[in-house]
Amino acid sequence: MAFDNHAGVAGSIVVTLAPDKTPITVNNFLSYVHSGFYVGTLFHLVSPGFSVQGGGYVAPFDSVTQTLKPTGAPIPLEVGKGLSNTQWSISMARTKDPDTASATTQFFINLADNSVPLDPGITSGYAVFGSVTGGTADVMAIAGAPCVSIPLVLSSVFCVPTPNIVIWSAAQTR
Repeated sequence: MAFDNHAGVAGSIVVTLAPDKTPITVNNFLSYVHSGFYVGTLFHLVSPGFSVQGGGYVAPFDSVTQTLKPTGAPIPLEVGKGLSNTQWSISMARTKDPDTASATTQFFINLADNSVPLDPGITSGYAVFGSVTGGTADVMAIAGAPCVSIPLVLSSVFCVPTPNIVIWSAAQTR
């Protein structure tokens, strides 16, 4: 996956997926990769020291315009499969209701060991489906990009990288 904001934050990330542990989530992610869905989406949320999230919104993304790219049907939550939200793991974002299938395209990369707040237990967990195996410095560049707090329609406040960091390619290599 390659990205750029045309202002010094650019790079690529290699992710190794875990289809043996989370086949539904991996197949969902790969179907969006193969369709070209992620091209033009953003890394739209930075939680310093916690995670970077992307794969749903398109540019421009600011206090006025926040456009979600239309997705397919959501998938069920796949947790408790022996994977944990540790540093460099990649997980599916979802709504706060774990009992409703809500994960579609958005993913996040853990910048630290977030297993306590994000693995099943306190919450119902977030589905880990792989890990970053190349480009960790580039992930940290996303995390360190200048950002502004923008309230969203759902009343959350996001720290949004500015200028927007756009994913310009996503491909399966094997």
